[in-house]
Amino acid sequence: MTDLALILGAVLLAAAGGEAFLRSILGAALHLRVPKMVVATTLAAFATSSPELTVSSVAALAGQPEIGLGDALGSNVVNIALIFGLALLYRAVQTSRQDFGRDFTLALAVPVLTFFLALDGRIERSEALLLLAAFSVWLVLTVRGALRNRADAVDVEAGELSAGKSLLLGVLGLGALIAAGRLFVGGATGIAAALGVDTYVIGVVLVAIGTSLPELVTVILSRLRGHDDVGVGTLIGSNLFNGLAIVGVAGTIHPIAAPLSEVTLTLAAGVMALLLLLPDRSGRIRRARGVLLLALYTGFVWATLAY
Repeated sequence: MTDLALILGAVLLAAAGGEAFLRSILGAALHLRVPKMVVATTLAAFATSSPELTVSSVAALAGQPEIGLGDALGSNVVNIALIFGLALLYRAVQTSRQDFGRDFTLALAVPVLTFFLALDGRIERSEALLLLAAFSVWLVLTVRGALRNRADAVDVEAGELSAGKSLLLGVLGLGALIAAGRLFVGGATGIAAALGVDTYVIGVVLVAIGTSLPELVTVILSRLRGHDDVGVGTLIGSNLFNGLAIVGVAGTIHPIAAPLSEVTLTLAAGVMALLLLLPDRSGRIRRARGVLLLALYTGFVWATLAY
C-alpha cells in the first residue's frame, strides 16, 4: 500500500508540475516570439518530458537505469498509441503533411539506432553520449530554424503570464516534477520487488503512463483550444527528447542493461505507432486510427507482461 501511495502521489505531482512547467515555458516562448510549432516540438516537449528526465536520472543515480530506459521507451509508446489514440476518438485531427518532416523522420530513425546500440544487451556510456550528441545536433538545427522564422511567431496575447510569473511557475513546476521522479522510483522499485517483475517492465508499463500525464494534459488542452498541430508537435518532440536526451542522460550516469527482446518489442511498438500517425492526403488523421492505436497499445502491454 505504501508503494501504491508513492505512485499515486507521484502521478498527482507530475500532472500538476507538468502543467505548471508547460505554462511557464509557453509563456516565455510567446514573449520571445518563437513560432508555435517550434514551441511544441522543443520547449513544450521538454516541459512534458521532464518527469521522464527526473525519473531516469534519479533511477540511474540509484544504480537502476533500466527503470529509466523502460520509462523513456515506454513513454514513447504511451504518447502516440494511448494518448493520441484516445484523442482521436474525440474527433479527427486536421494537420499538415509539412509538419511531418525532419522531426518525424528522426523520430522513426531513433528507435532503429537504439536497437543497434542494444544488440549486445547493454547501452554503454560511449553509446549514450552518441545519443546526446545526436540530440544536440537536432536541437541546434531546430533553434536556428526558429530564429530564421521569428516573423511567423504568434503575438503575445493580453492576459498571458508575465516574465516574472512564468519564471516562478517554472521553478515550482520543476520542483514538483523532481519530487515526482523520486516518488516514482521508490514506488516502482517496491512494486517490482513485490511482484517479482524486472524493473524494465515496471518502467515500460507503470512508470511510463504516470510520467506521460503532462503529454496527456497538453494534447487535451490543444484539442479543446483548436491547436491540433501543437498536440502533434509536442508528442513527436517528446519522443525525440525521450529517445535521445533521456536515454542518453541515464546511460551517461550509469551503463544500462538492455534486455534485447523486451527492448525490441517496445521499439517496434513505438515505430508502428508513429507510422499510424501519418495523415492522409487531405492532411487528416482520422478517428479510425485512434481505434488502431489503442489496439496496438493493448497488444503491447499484453505482450510485455506475458513475456
